[in-house]
Amino acid sequence: MVLSRDLIQELQAKAREIRKSIIQMTGAAGSGHPGGSLSAADIVATLYFHELRINPREPDWPDRDRFVLSKGHAAPVLYAALAERGFFPKEELLTLRKFGSRLQGHPDMKVLPGVEMSTGSLGQGLSVANGMALAGKLDGKDYRVYVLLGDGECQEGMVWEAAMAAAHYKLDNLTAFLDHNGLQIDGPVQEVMSPEPLTDKWRAFGWHVLAIDGHDIEAILSAISEAKEIKGRPTIIVANTVKGKGVSFMENQVGWHGVAPKPEQVAQALTELE
Repeated sequence: MVLSRDLIQELQAKAREIRKSIIQMTGAAGSGHPGGSLSAADIVATLYFHELRINPREPDWPDRDRFVLSKGHAAPVLYAALAERGFFPKEELLTLRKFGSRLQGHPDMKVLPGVEMSTGSLGQGLSVANGMALAGKLDGKDYRVYVLLGDGECQEGMVWEAAMAAAHYKLDNLTAFLDHNGLQIDGPVQEVMSPEPLTDKWRAFGWHVLAIDGHDIEAILSAISEAKEIKGRPTIIVANTVKGKGVSFMENQVGWHGVAPKPEQVAQALTELE
């Protein structure tokens, strides 16, 4: 697959803007989940600024592609992408987690345009994405469904029931991303409850499995392209990422799972992301 250098640089720039927004909004809120939001920024930027067939002026357009953020605590990355894409004013990002704001700690589909599913309790997003993908097939629609899971989330039994169902119903219009950053709130995923070997498990459940560097835009684009060519089974893209990616003092630090940066840390992070 030949990719334009301009496209890759454009998506890298969008990912930087998303990361800056994540830092600014969690800093302003004094709470939130920056680590797992930063690790997913390149994936989300690629989807929202190249892949997804969406229209911010018509967020409920029936033929739109769907994106489900299953790891709902990473709401800042979704909010940042939606604002950058034009679903609501970027100024609203600084209301994150404030009383009366549409931007709560977890996404709420009833109040914020562009949010496809209210998520928070882990393990449920893939089941919802399955339903969307199956509905598309039954209705004769050509839209595609994307879902982003966390690696710690794969400790949930419901994920594997959904994995089995997606393969059973041959949902080749469904692509899952697994944000494999290796850390969850209580420590390394391997130590808390190892889900490995992840690629072998998904393959055993009947999925087409790809493993990539989740910060390599070219690899993300190529994986999406390959997934769209697969017929008769869903695809999962195991994206190896770094929690807190892009901010030196946050990278690979489990403590930044759910802690907001202080003002001086916000300033340092924004300088590093320029």
